Amino acid sequence: MSAAIDTVRTAGAAVARGLGHLHWYLKEIMGENAYLHYLESYRRRHGTDEGAMTSRQFWKDLTDAQDRNPKARCC
Repeated sequence: MSAAIDTVRTAGAAVARGLGHLHWYLKEIMGENAYLHYLESYRRRHGTDEGAMTSRQFWKDLTDAQDRNPKARCC
């Protein structure tokens, strides 16, 4: 009986990991992680978060830049 339970737990954990990877992938292709990538880059360049744009400032700056320089995109 415990072997069956262990198998179900292992399978459940594998499904959860797979869903986590899918969630990450979808956030990457939709651009939702852009602010996190900006913060990582800012930390590498400056060694701190001080002076980095807030999330709101980042998204406003990004959309303003897209409006100034339109490119082919779906939306």
